[in-house]
Amino acid sequence: MLNLITDIAGIRVGHAHDGRLLSGATAILFDEPAVASVAVFGGAPAGRDLGCLEPDAAVERIDAIALSGGSGFGLDATSGAQAWLREQGRGLPVGATRVPIVPSAICFDLNNGGDKGWGRYPPYRELGYAACAGAVGGAFALGSAGGGYGASTVDLKGGLGSASAMTSSGHTVAAIVVVNALGSALIGEGPHFYAAALERAAEFGGLGFPGAVDATTQSPRWKGGAASQPGVPPSTTIACVGTDARLDKAQAKRLAVAANAGLARGLRLSHAVMDGDTVFAVSTQHRALNAGMQDLIEIGALAADCLARAIARGIYEAHVPSAAWSGPPSWRDRFGS
Repeated sequence: MLNLITDIAGIRVGHAHDGRLLSGATAILFDEPAVASVAVFGGAPAGRDLGCLEPDAAVERIDAIALSGGSGFGLDATSGAQAWLREQGRGLPVGATRVPIVPSAICFDLNNGGDKGWGRYPPYRELGYAACAGAVGGAFALGSAGGGYGASTVDLKGGLGSASAMTSSGHTVAAIVVVNALGSALIGEGPHFYAAALERAAEFGGLGFPGAVDATTQSPRWKGGAASQPGVPPSTTIACVGTDARLDKAQAKRLAVAANAGLARGLRLSHAVMDGDTVFAVSTQHRALNAGMQDLIEIGALAADCLARAIARGIYEAHVPSAAWSGPPSWRDRFGS
């Protein structure tokens, strides 16, 4: 296993980003249409085609998910993904054409120093297309890549992370996340991560917890919460968890809800009024569930753990993309390797 969401058979991931724009998009593609749902717990979300993922909605399966920077402009990444999928003959048959089903979510990265003077139309449609065209079923970049290219937290460069695990009965569970959080992934001033208790194989430094946590360390911090950062800019952490276990839409909804706990384990803050915390859940339908609820309970627990681990990995692997960057430093800039 690669400790990535592509450990789930039938899932591919592709990135595209623009160094001048300081933003990008990530596409999560499914070799076969996947069952999916979503849970949105943040107070400032933005997404596309989220309603069709509710268990009582008519759409049964989806072709891809797009995670993009760009705030509302980044929703255009969905159109690019649809264009690429349609060229591959993918999508819901409607008369003589096909309509690829590509739900999406975005994060706010418009004030990071990149050139956002793109003219009449933003570039996210082309970024979405390129992300799909470059999708792979194996290793893919973490950190400052794709939808995480221009991401930030209150104290560090944000990024894209992923992690995976296997249940006791053999189901693969995994997460992918764009960390553009309102708060922090660090305990106090760092370098320790809130997700430390869940870390596997030193995947984000193997530092464990600090020796002591005092009242100052426990104080929450958020973008706009200090005199040096006036205002409260929108942020948004967006993610997808997945499994090869055979779930229906109602079970996928429950998985998305359970996985949101990973945001609370990996970040302080989460689910705030200016966060957009959106978590998709997908099933590739490859392995039957055992009778009873035990598989579902364990899949939900591991999905939340994977999401918290992926958050730390996204921060740990990020780098400052260019001299134009006006956000905070990367973890490695502050703490070394």
